[in-house]
Amino acid sequence: MRLPAWLAQHLAALRALLVLTVVLGLAYPLLMVGIGTLPGLSGRASGSIGPAGSTLIGQSFDDDSRYFQSRPSATGYDPAATGASNLGPESIVDTLGDDPSPSLLTQVCARSLAVGEREGVDGRRPYCTAEGVGAVLAVFHRDGFTGPVTRVVSVNQTGTPFLAVYQGVRVEPAENGVDYRALGAVITPVRGDAPSRPVVPADAVTASGSGLDPHISPAYAALQAPRVARERNLDLARVRELITEHTDGRTLGFLGEPGVNVLELNVALDGR
Repeated sequence: MRLPAWLAQHLAALRALLVLTVVLGLAYPLLMVGIGTLPGLSGRASGSIGPAGSTLIGQSFDDDSRYFQSRPSATGYDPAATGASNLGPESIVDTLGDDPSPSLLTQVCARSLAVGEREGVDGRRPYCTAEGVGAVLAVFHRDGFTGPVTRVVSVNQTGTPFLAVYQGVRVEPAENGVDYRALGAVITPVRGDAPSRPVVPADAVTASGSGLDPHISPAYAALQAPRVARERNLDLARVRELITEHTDGRTLGFLGEPGVNVLELNVALDGR
């Protein structure tokens, strides 16, 4: 007996639903759970949660100088708000006024200065002022983008400019809410006399794309080692050994860069 066409179509759809439910709703999830229990993957699958947190998620240790510090986070290390600042290399002019917003350059300058003070090293960087803001001028020319300089403004400072004179013209402080680029100025970063290779590593002053990177570079860890050893009354050589023990190599031996897991290193320091 041949079934009506409409009934045959409904039965075929029902069979497809049952098969897909079993394959995608049961078999596939169970397969993924099984793979997650394999050696080397089980810790990541379960989130690597321990008494001090997850080794897969960066966290702040800023309130205790005995610990190694993580790299900055654009989200305040909030796992529910993972993300980046979305600021790029062209972000060099601060927004001044009642609702100020620092540029990426000023954020980097301020972080580098703070790290330098904390670790007792030179925190200066190129294109940064001594106060830790972007050293950027708005330069006005007589003929638009060329010709003699007629006016100069330090766009990131409302107080005393970092430079008194630029090409024979007195440098003015910025006014809140003024877009000097729209007025025809040429935005000009000033390199200054900072070392070409800053002492403070790049990962100490820039946030990761997720804001939750649990690793820092071996260079940043090495920079912090003397402080940690001093605060804990430990031998510096022992602290450096711990850094080496908790440094992860490149993925597959050639992808990415070596990194030091901050949480694992701090837990090791606590003797857990």
